[in-house]
Amino acid sequence: MRVFVTGATGFIGTAVVKELIGAGHHVIGLTRSAQGAKRLSAAGVEPLSGTLHDLQSLRRGAGAADAVIHLAFIHGFTDAPLSARLRVIARGLIGRSVVSGFMSAVLATDRIAIETLAQTLGRSDRPLVLTVGTMGLRPGRLAIETDPADPNSPGGARSVPTERAAAEFSSRGVRATVVRLPPSVHGDGRAGLVSRLIEIARRKGRSVRIGDGANRWGAVHRLDVARLYLKVLEQGAAGDTYHGVAEEGVHLRDIARLIGRRLDVPVVSQTEAEAARSLSWLAPFVSADNPVSSQQTQQQLDWHPRGPSLLYDIDQADHYGMDPATPRPVGSDA
Repeated sequence: MRVFVTGATGFIGTAVVKELIGAGHHVIGLTRSAQGAKRLSAAGVEPLSGTLHDLQSLRRGAGAADAVIHLAFIHGFTDAPLSARLRVIARGLIGRSVVSGFMSAVLATDRIAIETLAQTLGRSDRPLVLTVGTMGLRPGRLAIETDPADPNSPGGARSVPTERAAAEFSSRGVRATVVRLPPSVHGDGRAGLVSRLIEIARRKGRSVRIGDGANRWGAVHRLDVARLYLKVLEQGAAGDTYHGVAEEGVHLRDIARLIGRRLDVPVVSQTEAEAARSLSWLAPFVSADNPVSSQQTQQQLDWHPRGPSLLYDIDQADHYGMDPATPRPVGSDA
């Protein structure tokens, strides 16, 4: 198949692209830079210049493909086009309102991009694989694939509209599926939101947990994620949701303790109010209890994660020698 991949140069995207090529697929990769285009070409990928704001490039990529995997998402303010940043600032938003305004703009961009991809695929039964986080599920209990996204969860603002759109597209004849990924996709010196915690601990000289840290995050290695996307692409059923999770729940106290030991800084317990000041936007995620099962996914697709555990991975030196600006959350197109 000819597969159009957004976020093809990202942390997860590069692994997915390699898996697709290894399985004999031809990959068209969206990239926003000349440097990214060179990396894609060197990897055997057909580069397509463009961004999520450039709907024409999305139409070109999807129109030339037999399937689409949508991984890109704008996580950082500087990743957005200058025009979009200026619009947010020009509204007179200050402080935390800038964050709210930026996130609203980012979510709107993602919804329009997804709609554009689906419209281009049309009633062709061509696969459209969408990506959200498990943080869009109701916290506090073990979540399964058939659980709906929860608008009140930390990741609900992204998950709810994306999953509803997937269901709508499936009814239109697009083979739309959703892959939910945990906040700690890890490997090669990066670990999703855990990398943010490492960055903060290094900068502030303390590793933070909220309360007793008994809450849990799911985890998975990026190479296992890549194998899952290939299976969803080739075998996924329209309207179905799949969980890219290897470990159902790693306690945040264990993550905080390991980070503290590796950086030789104290581990401190904070209240949610204190964490809101020290962790900023990350605090609701760090306080969330987000255990997730992938049993149905493993059985349906014969997908069995085999990568190292999160705690083993983040105990390696490569997670602590990187530039603080390097780590990015899941789905970053960078």
